[in-house]
Order: sequence, then C-alpha cells, then structure tokens
Amino acid sequence: MNGSGLPVTMVNACLREGLGGSPTAVLDETPLSDDERRDVPVLAGTSHAVFISASGGERNGADVSLRFFTAEGELPACGHGTVAALAVLAERAGQSECQVTLSAAGRIFTGRVVRENSHFDAVFDPGSVGLREPAASEHGAVLRALGVTSDTLAPGMCVASLGRPRLLVPVTTRAALTGLVPDFGALREACDRLGLLGCYVHSVPTADARVAARMFAPSIGVPEDIANANSTACLAAHLARQGMTGITVDMGDSLGTPSAITAVARCSGAGPLVHVGGTARVVRVLRLQHADMSATADRKRPNW
Repeated sequence: MNGSGLPVTMVNACLREGLGGSPTAVLDETPLSDDERRDVPVLAGTSHAVFISASGGERNGADVSLRFFTAEGELPACGHGTVAALAVLAERAGQSECQVTLSAAGRIFTGRVVRENSHFDAVFDPGSVGLREPAASEHGAVLRALGVTSDTLAPGMCVASLGRPRLLVPVTTRAALTGLVPDFGALREACDRLGLLGCYVHSVPTADARVAARMFAPSIGVPEDIANANSTACLAAHLARQGMTGITVDMGDSLGTPSAITAVARCSGAGPLVHVGGTARVVRVLRLQHADMSATADRKRPNW
C-alpha cells in the first residue's frame, strides 16, 4: 500500500426511493491479510466490505471474483455487497446496461445492471436456496433472545440455507417487528450453537407483496443489518412454494436508514429459482492509511 492509502469506494446499496441504503465498502483486490480485510469495514464505518478482482476469468471463466468480509471474518456470500460491486463495475464500464459473470466462494453466477442517471439497478442470481422446517430444539432459545412471543409469532417459520443457514421468523404485524429489542448476547450464543448465520424476522406479506424485515446477525459482527438481499432471496424462495412470485422488502427503518430489496421467484423441479436485487448509488472514494489498519490490531473487535 503506498503513501496515498488504500482506495475504498463507498456505495449505498439497496436504496428505497432513492434514499438510504446500506453503506458498503468496495475495493479492488489487493495484497492484504485476512485480519486487514476484517479491519476495512471497521475503519470505513460499514457492516461489510467486498473485494473485487477482474482477474477471475483466468481461473474459472468469471469476469470478476468477489470476496466478502465483516469485522468477524469472511462470508461466502453477501447480497447487498454484490449489488454494490455491480454498481461499481457498471460505473467503470460507462454503459447504460451491462452483464457480468461473477464468482464467489467457487460459485459462478450472473449479475445485470441498468444505469438510471446516478443510480444503478442491479439484479443477480443468488444460487440455490435450501428450505426446511426447523425442529423445536432449533428455535426456542432464538425466539426468546429475539423477544418474539406466541402472540406475535405467525405461522411459517423456516430454516433457509444460501451459503449458510439462517432462521426466517414471521411475525404478525409491522408493529411487532418494530418493537423487537433482541438480547444480542443470548442471540449470538443460540445462533453459534445452532450453526445459524442469524435470524431474518419479517412481517406477513401484504396483498401487494410488500414485506418489512429486520436481519439480526451478531455471530458475524452485524447486530442488525440495514439491508440483507440474500435473506430476502431466501424468503422469496419460501413464499414461492405458497404461490407468491415476487416481493419487495423494506428494511433499515429501525436504524434510521431505509432500504428496499426486490426478489422474484418461481418453483421448478430443481427447487425455487430466485433473482434478487436493488438500487445502488456510488457515493465517494475514501482512502485508508496503513497506520490506521495496523492500529486496529490491538483494538477489541465487537463482541455483541
């Protein structure tokens, strides 16, 4: 890293009506240790960082390879991080529309982007979603930690796997969702014990397929996510089995940063096929200095 610092492109991913969105750090692949990569979202003030490498085609046929990090470590996938990366790639291409073949954690998939003035509408294939009903032993401690009671729990709880499993928890109303105040220590302990990425709590869909959701993932260093596209894809796959072909999910309101994710799904013989996406805006470029990154070595990482 030279004296000018490491350039980080800041992207607000999954905007809602042009506002809000999840701030995401996007970087070109560079020689960093995994500990230094974990430092990037901490220093950039984001929940996630995504590293993009245009050399992926030499290895696996992809145009670009992606790696995703939080303060806790590397993730096999990140939906809003993929939206952010696609926006940066589209801006660099300078075209009104583009299609990119992506690789992440060994999986090859396609992303598409359409530019509308300063906004980028991105959509991608998140991969195959595994769905199953949770056993009784898999949700009791989680629901207690979330503060979801029998009065507010709606039918249809599901374990959905997309890279890593997470628990989808339906609640009866948006008010019940807004009122949740999780015990993050207990939630992390329960999720760690059960091998869950986190819990995606959502309202029952309205007649026009609108949903509100909150994603709690203290096990990966993100107590609550502003936007979570992969979990939205999981919910779309789950609802597709009930005949719902598409949803729009509002997130981030409890954090004062509105976001929205859209997903369409249809059932096939091989399981639900999903495409998910959102609108992004490239905000600015900041530079992280090596001294700043080194200083985090002695800094206690979040322990929610």
